[in-house]
Amino acid sequence: MIKVCIFKDTAKLITGYEISGHADYAPYGKDIVCAAASVLGYTGLNSLMEVAGYKKEQIDYKFDDHKGYLSVRVSLIGDDDMKTYTQVIFKTFEVGIKSMIESYPKYITLEYRGGGTNV
Repeated sequence: MIKVCIFKDTAKLITGYEISGHADYAPYGKDIVCAAASVLGYTGLNSLMEVAGYKKEQIDYKFDDHKGYLSVRVSLIGDDDMKTYTQVIFKTFEVGIKSMIESYPKYITLEYRGGGTNV
């Protein structure tokens, strides 16, 4: 099962996400659930640089494709536009994950940490 965690700060702004595990929906190389989660995760990471304007060294990210792991965290820096772009990117990631859960609830979960709540 793929486990997704979205992190929020005390102002309830999203500061990052973590994706771990494999869906085991289908054999390796044919697993559309794993592929979709990977696309969402890596698109979010790349968008932080290309859309929001973060430099690579300003993003705390780790990945291990073999283990099915991607962690992306940022400090909300920059001007209001940069912060707005960052939230749009993270919220879009969240919408994508929720859509996946609607279609494949046995293969992916979502939890939230921080922001004054642990769900």
